[in-house]
Amino acid sequence: MTYSETSPAPMFKTRNSSLTAAPSGTQSVAASKPARVRDLRLDFFRGIAMFIILIAHTPGNFLASWIPARWGFSDATEIFVFCSGMASAIAFGGGFDRVGWRLGSSRVLFRVWQVYWAHVGLFCATIALTVWLTNLDITGMNYWGQLNLWPVFVESEKWANPDIFLSFMTLRYVPNYFDILPMYMVVLLFMPVIMLLVRVNLFAVAAFVLCVWLLAQETLMQSVGLGAWHLTLPAEPWTERNWFFNPFAWQLLFFTGFAFMRGWLPKPPVSMPLMILAAVIVLGNVPLSNIGVRVFGLEWAADWRTAHAAWFDKSSFAPLRYLHFLALAYLGWVIAGDKGNRLLASGTGALARGWGVLVTIILKVGQQSLAVFVVSMFTARLMGFGMDVTDHQILPVLLINLAGGAVLVATAYGAGWFKGQPWKKEAV
Repeated sequence: MTYSETSPAPMFKTRNSSLTAAPSGTQSVAASKPARVRDLRLDFFRGIAMFIILIAHTPGNFLASWIPARWGFSDATEIFVFCSGMASAIAFGGGFDRVGWRLGSSRVLFRVWQVYWAHVGLFCATIALTVWLTNLDITGMNYWGQLNLWPVFVESEKWANPDIFLSFMTLRYVPNYFDILPMYMVVLLFMPVIMLLVRVNLFAVAAFVLCVWLLAQETLMQSVGLGAWHLTLPAEPWTERNWFFNPFAWQLLFFTGFAFMRGWLPKPPVSMPLMILAAVIVLGNVPLSNIGVRVFGLEWAADWRTAHAAWFDKSSFAPLRYLHFLALAYLGWVIAGDKGNRLLASGTGALARGWGVLVTIILKVGQQSLAVFVVSMFTARLMGFGMDVTDHQILPVLLINLAGGAVLVATAYGAGWFKGQPWKKEAV
C-alpha cells in the first residue's frame, strides 16, 4: 500500500493550522505545504483488489479457494476500503483545505449521491440479468434465488412485496451481495465530521474513530453489558439481520488510509525488525486461516476459529483483521519501493516490456475503481452462469476468469476515456 509521501510527521499533531486559520468557504492552503503526488502503489494495489473481488464474487469459481483471503484474516475488501480512504484524502481532503468545510462537505455529499445511484443501478441490472438467466432454463438453476432475492419476487407474511423497493431505495433493505457500496456511502458521510474534529486536534479525530469502532464491536459491547449501545444498521425491516459490512466498524480502516495520506500519521520506517515482525504476523496467520483448516487439516485451528470467531469477524472488522492487514500492507509497501518505483519495469527485454504493460493495465483498473467494481459485481453473475453451463471444468473456468478480467480492463479504459471528455478538446 502507500502512505503519505510528505516528510515524516509526528504521530499526532496538536492542531491543523491551515484548517483552523481559515473560515469556511475561504482559501486555506498553506503556502509552504508541498503538493502530494499520487503514489503508484495506491492504484496498483487497488487494481489488484478489483481482480480478486471479481474472482471471489463469482459463484462456483474454484480460484476463489486460493485467493489471498484464504491465507489470512484480511482480504481484498480491506485493500479496497484502505485505498479508498487514501484516494479520498487526495480527492476530497485537499478540497476542504482549498474551499473550506462547507463546500468540501458538499463535494463529499455529491460523491455519496453518485455512489448511491451506482448502487441502485447495480441492483436493478443484476436483478434483470438473473431473471433472464433463470428464464433461459439452461442449467435449471434459479439465479435470483442464489442471491436470496426472494422478497423482490415472492410475497410473504414476513414482508410486503410492494414495499421492497421502497425499503431498498431508503437503504432499509440491503441484500448481502449489495452491501459494500452502502457501507462506503456511510463511511464517506463521516468525512465532514472528521474534518471538523481535526480543527480541534488529531487526538479528537483518533478518539472519535476508535470510540465508534469500539461501539461497533458487538461481542465486546455485550461482554461489558453495553449491548444496547452497539452501533449497527438494520439490513431488512422484517428480521434482526444487520448490514454485513458495519460502516461504524469499517470506518477505522478507511480513516487509517485517510490519515496516512493526509500526513496525520507518519509513514513507518523501512527497517528489518519491522519487516520481520510483519512477516511473522502474516505467516503466523496461515495455520489459523481457511487454508490451514481446509488444506492442512489442522483440527486445533478449526477449534480455535470456532471459539474465537469474534476476534476476526468480518462484519465488525474485528481487531485481528486490522492487525493482519496492517502487517500485509506494510510488507507490500516496502516491497513495492518508494513511490512504487520497484513496480516499474527496468530493462528493454520482452519480459520487462510485458511487465510494464501489465502494471499499466492494473494501474488503470485501480484508477477507475468505482466503475470497475460495479461492472465486476454484474459480470461475476454472468461468469457464474458460464461456469454452470460448462460444468465447472478447469479449462473453461480459467478462460471465463480471463474473459472477466478483460471486461474489467475494458471498463477501466472506457471510463477513463469518458472522464477525459475528448469531445471538449479542440481539433488540431
